[in-house]
Amino acid sequence: MIRSFGARALIVLALLVVAGASPLFAQAKPAAAPAAAAKAQAPVFLTSCGQSPGAVTVGVFLRRLQIDYDLKETGTVKDLAAKPYKTIIIVTGSSLKGMGGAGVSIDDELARAGALIAEAKKRGIEVIGAHVEGMERRAKNAAPGDNSDEMSIDAVCPKAKMLIVRKDGDEDGRFTTLGKKFGIPVVFYAKSLELNGVIKDLFGK
Repeated sequence: MIRSFGARALIVLALLVVAGASPLFAQAKPAAAPAAAAKAQAPVFLTSCGQSPGAVTVGVFLRRLQIDYDLKETGTVKDLAAKPYKTIIIVTGSSLKGMGGAGVSIDDELARAGALIAEAKKRGIEVIGAHVEGMERRAKNAAPGDNSDEMSIDAVCPKAKMLIVRKDGDEDGRFTTLGKKFGIPVVFYAKSLELNGVIKDLFGK
């Protein structure tokens, strides 16, 4: 019985091999995985709230992925009329040196960001908040009494559609808490170079 079963199994196996070679039984090659569905669209208006260099970093990856964008570090509501922008990315984190060079204060930056967000929503432009410089661009390492970094986060993040955050900037759960409180998805990434993949997925490139 055992030998008989083994012989029949070999016959069945041989038939399957032959059938597999036949065009009638040939399996189609699996289709290539579709590109990730875009969650944001170009053109992009890119700016900062606090004049930190983080916006320039985001711009590097947008350019690398050939995504149409304009970086306006002191961009205003009037600038939103220059092109039919679909997305505005506001990078949070303040730089006293940057604000000094631009001749603005943190209060000016908060007012500017607030006006941009209000106008963007009026125009149907999606607002994305980003924090891409980790804890070194947080009040944890700021001068005593300087909470301008946190002020820029509070001005932008609760009003955004989604947040992009370098993971080490969330050591204290700041962005996780904001996401849960305001029902905003937060996309974390570990290393700066991984921002490329985040943006690529975001725009379906």
